Amino acid sequence: MGMVGGSTDAFIGAVHRRAAIMDGEIELVCGAFSSSPEKSAATGAALYLPPDRVYANYEEMIQKEKELPEGERMDFVAIVTPNHVHFPPAKLALENGFHVVCDKPLTHTTEDAEALVKIVEESGLIFCLTHNYTGYPMVKEARELIKAGALGSIRKVIVEYPQGWLSTLVEATGNKQASWRTDPERSGAAGGLGDIGTHAENLAEYITGLKITEVCADLTIFVEGRLLDDDANVLLHFDNGAKGILQNSQICNGEENDLNIRIYGELGGLEWNQMEPNTLIHKVQGSPARLLRTGVGALSEAAQAHTRIPAGHPEGYFEAFANLYRNFALAVRARWEGKDQDPLYDFPDVYDGLRGMKFIDTVIASDKSDEKWTKFIV
Repeated sequence: MGMVGGSTDAFIGAVHRRAAIMDGEIELVCGAFSSSPEKSAATGAALYLPPDRVYANYEEMIQKEKELPEGERMDFVAIVTPNHVHFPPAKLALENGFHVVCDKPLTHTTEDAEALVKIVEESGLIFCLTHNYTGYPMVKEARELIKAGALGSIRKVIVEYPQGWLSTLVEATGNKQASWRTDPERSGAAGGLGDIGTHAENLAEYITGLKITEVCADLTIFVEGRLLDDDANVLLHFDNGAKGILQNSQICNGEENDLNIRIYGELGGLEWNQMEPNTLIHKVQGSPARLLRTGVGALSEAAQAHTRIPAGHPEGYFEAFANLYRNFALAVRARWEGKDQDPLYDFPDVYDGLRGMKFIDTVIASDKSDEKWTKFIV
């Protein structure tokens, strides 16, 4: 793995590095860790990389790595930068024969997302988008239960992602994470909607297997002086006729990271909460709720394949993230061996990323429109 971004003072870069090495399938061999060559060099030294594999910029990294012999050069690029620096290194890596793992949202603009889809298709290379919540075992179990018909036809989906860390103008204090996420030049057209709302959209579609077709949205900037949305309330229509509610917010004072989803069908309901990820609640009218637990009982093959430790041991964010990297690595290995990728070991791809960008566009258009419903077309 070669990494673009992720210096020692960045949050998500360290997450990617820890997740990538968890299964022993991936080794970090090089990086261009910052737009500052000095900071990139310092990060490489802190990670014990040889100085000649630490680069001043991603262009140099991709070119120099391509010149190395096969088996010595990097096999793929992990992009862990702010949104506005996703597309250029992804494009260059793919055009030079390297697979890509990229943080979400996919790109800074939808035009770039559409271009990236074409580049991936033309290259035939493997692309993973780190919607990491799809890697949780009980998210897999919920998906498999719905596919097996345990809930019958889905009628209602409620997905929520409240946070409280931007309840004040944190970006004015010099907080690095807040400053780029609330800056249109670096974040894109959306704030909280792009940062966490796309996770909620992706999770709802992944678990249910349904696609959102229409939205009715209300975006708000509550904190005075902020440039992008910090609160979103969205009504949803799905392609089977189900109705939904998606709300994401970063001004819910006192909340931590409470991504949760409730799904109701003709025969029952499911509830999952990211802050208690080892538990999935299965509900049937007139019967006691049934708690399904990671590693306990006859869970689906998909859930078991993404469970790492025995029942009762906390298993969470890093492990779910690592599942995406493990599955990506297995896909690359299968490619080398001339085999098909095992669908059991799935991960979000460039098409999921395009849906996320189109979702942002559709919600923003709906918020500005006088029409009740806005079509979601990809």
